[in-house]
Amino acid sequence: MQTPHGRDASRAVTLRAVRQGYDTPDGPLTVLDGIDAEMRRGEMIAITGPSGSGKTTLLSLIGGLERPREGTILVEGIDVTRLETNALAAYRRTTVGFVFQDFGLLGQLTAVENVELALTFARTSRRARRTRARELLDAVGLSHRLRHRPHALSGGENQRVAIARALANEPRLVLADEPTGNLDAASTEAVLDVVCALPREHGCTVVVVTHDDLVAARADRRLHLVGGRIDTAVSAR
Repeated sequence: MQTPHGRDASRAVTLRAVRQGYDTPDGPLTVLDGIDAEMRRGEMIAITGPSGSGKTTLLSLIGGLERPREGTILVEGIDVTRLETNALAAYRRTTVGFVFQDFGLLGQLTAVENVELALTFARTSRRARRTRARELLDAVGLSHRLRHRPHALSGGENQRVAIARALANEPRLVLADEPTGNLDAASTEAVLDVVCALPREHGCTVVVVTHDDLVAARADRRLHLVGGRIDTAVSAR
């Protein structure tokens, strides 16, 4: 379906000729070398490839944590590459939910308080924020761990708290960087079940960076990066 302005409404993310590099003491370093890709709404995409292939950099660019040197990134019709600083911060807060390998939870806060923290900029009452946080933790199977702090939770439980926090502002795009990288096999399965259910249960698009073929196998599609480019021989459409 096309919008009145010609944009395909089924596309959550569009990347066009995206390039990223850095200046180093040894000279310019190219990390991404002309990425063209599309990600459809409501699908789970796995970004795979060897270390140094540009996976996390690509995720950071989509999430607005970095700006590309060249190219265009459209997310839900928003041209991320053209956003001013304040608009970019609002985009990260409302359009995107982030899940990181190291959880990123605050140790002095309980599970429900960590999730509620993501809602502090929303113009809602404290009671409404607490209700939303409880609902999200229940959705990821942690209604019995609301008052536990990160040190009292397993790795898999902490990652599920992080996923609940990422969903707090109802993002249309969830970006996960090695979400199972620090987990054992049992915890990986539990977290992966939650991640794979996000498009169906929350209506969002999910992009996961992973080294784990088991994680990639659960995705709808795979984008495999080698040397900063998409390897079409491995990437599945």
